[in-house]
Amino acid sequence: MATNGASSTPSIAHPLKVLMLHGYTQSGPLFHAKSGALEKAICRSFPNASFSYPTGPMRLRPADIPGFESITRNADGNETEAYAWWRRSNAGLEYLGLQEGLAKIAATIKEEGPFDGVVGFSQGGCAAGMVAALLEGTERVKGFERREKEGGFPYPSSFLRSEDSAGLVQPPLKFAIIYSGFAAPSEIYSGFYDPPITTPTLHFIGSLDSVVEEARSRKLIGACAGEEKVVVHPGGHFVPSQKAFLEAAVGFVLESLQEKKRKEAREEERVEDMEVPF
Repeated sequence: MATNGASSTPSIAHPLKVLMLHGYTQSGPLFHAKSGALEKAICRSFPNASFSYPTGPMRLRPADIPGFESITRNADGNETEAYAWWRRSNAGLEYLGLQEGLAKIAATIKEEGPFDGVVGFSQGGCAAGMVAALLEGTERVKGFERREKEGGFPYPSSFLRSEDSAGLVQPPLKFAIIYSGFAAPSEIYSGFYDPPITTPTLHFIGSLDSVVEEARSRKLIGACAGEEKVVVHPGGHFVPSQKAFLEAAVGFVLESLQEKKRKEAREEERVEDMEVPF
């Protein structure tokens, strides 16, 4: 599912493209409805920005959903459709279906990308951190390969251009915005976080969030390189829509894109200054 918007002056040559990853028990259309204020705020700064809202491949059973007795039917009396990118094992450390969830995201990148950035909420926030890491280049791939020999999670082949290629489905992301995110708890997933994620990342934490405890979010924050960029809002487990928090998100996107341009300019200058050996 992709949506479009339009408004003022862009900061990049092409229309901004953002990958939007929903939380556990949600879906692409539901996350679109819940993040409408954020989408409109971004569109005010980026004309013709597009947003892709894939739905996780795992349809959840009532028993998979906390408090399922009260939410398995919607207002029309129909069974609620609830999806996930993966499901935790009974022990809580292993993510069942993670390869399939990442493959669905990779397919969206191939079909609707490349994307400039990713926005994720809750389980989608965890997935956003994973996606940012997976797209950071061949050194990340090699790190996964080393850990796989020790029983670690393998680098998903779905993120390669082809099964026998070292090329990735797209270049590194320019930014990631994560709401109520967290890091995978088991050491088998350390390839996502070591070395630290270098994609510029902004984290939102709800001070009243009783679903994802702050300590879990802090673990993901600690797995990101550079200066911590964290916004705490006085709410619970949701994407805040108050003006100040929308402005923080949009300002971060602008800052990340401008920094990317500055890095590219410095690299061009460095190449131009190199001595020609003839």
